[in-house]
Amino acid sequence: MGSSSMSFRRSSFLALAVACVSAVSLPGTAWSADPPPRKPDLADAAEGSYFGDVISDSKGSSQSGVTLTVKRVGANLVQISADYPRLPVIQVPLTLAMGKILQARGDSVFLLDRAKSPAQLDVTFLGEVSWSGQRR
Repeated sequence: MGSSSMSFRRSSFLALAVACVSAVSLPGTAWSADPPPRKPDLADAAEGSYFGDVISDSKGSSQSGVTLTVKRVGANLVQISADYPRLPVIQVPLTLAMGKILQARGDSVFLLDRAKSPAQLDVTFLGEVSWSGQRR
């Protein structure tokens, strides 16, 4: 092999390396570090503040004027908390059935009817306490 052949290979390799490094470091290219925007899911649709009442409690009485906060914590996953200490903080995986958002599995019931105005939410916490209310 001649020296001109070796020089051509070296310069071709360097040109390819510079092109690769440039493509990776340029903002807005396909190699950008920014993740693509995620599509809204059921947890996004359910997220919000709801006002209602504890309508049934296996270990106590009903309670009026209870606010639930539903927060998205993952893909189709919400965390529910309340301003009433009897209601535990729970996480519920969600699914869609017959136009309603409900729990996908577990021992807590979550039923959100968005067809009603305002949206109606019914939650049973761990099979012990039931709450019913509307989106604020």
